[in-house]
Amino acid sequence: MYILLEDEYVIRVPPELLNESYTEAVKEASRVMLEGKLIDIKDDGEKVTGKSYVVSINSIELKGEGTIVHGDGGVYQTIKYKALAYLPKMQEVVDGIVVSIQKFGAFIKFGPFEGLLHISQIMEDSINVDLENQRLIGKDTKMDLKAGDKIRVRIVALNLASASLSDSKIGFTAKQPGLGKEEWLKHENIKN
Repeated sequence: MYILLEDEYVIRVPPELLNESYTEAVKEASRVMLEGKLIDIKDDGEKVTGKSYVVSINSIELKGEGTIVHGDGGVYQTIKYKALAYLPKMQEVVDGIVVSIQKFGAFIKFGPFEGLLHISQIMEDSINVDLENQRLIGKDTKMDLKAGDKIRVRIVALNLASASLSDSKIGFTAKQPGLGKEEWLKHENIKN
């Protein structure tokens, strides 16, 4: 889910950004340092409760004066910022797009993240894998899943251990009522 994140951060403003407008330099350094990164989410007791992906910085407020460290040409500035962020949660239902089919399942893109829908979690049917055509096909139902399909899945595994999206591990299931490819859901509603 998307959230409005408010937090403080110490930004290093590199010397090449220092110009006539210090505030603009801090804003630019903040965008570079925070946007597109995974940031820890903390509770009131400062305990880390999860990670969110910073989509965009909405506002920045400078806190105090910047600090120059001997031997480093940059300025370290504490900021208070507000940002739009995406915070995935365990058991959250998300809509995504199938980006690729592999012999072990399908990779699903949702928001800024990508995760794996393992072949065992797609449907209650044995599945034939057609890598050449990027399709997974149910043996009995003939329902298929291919690259480009829209699908609704539930997050069942979530590991955002580092600050990098590429190191994130997210797993899905589509084997519950109300989940699956759009066409499957329409067919499910007709039967009921």
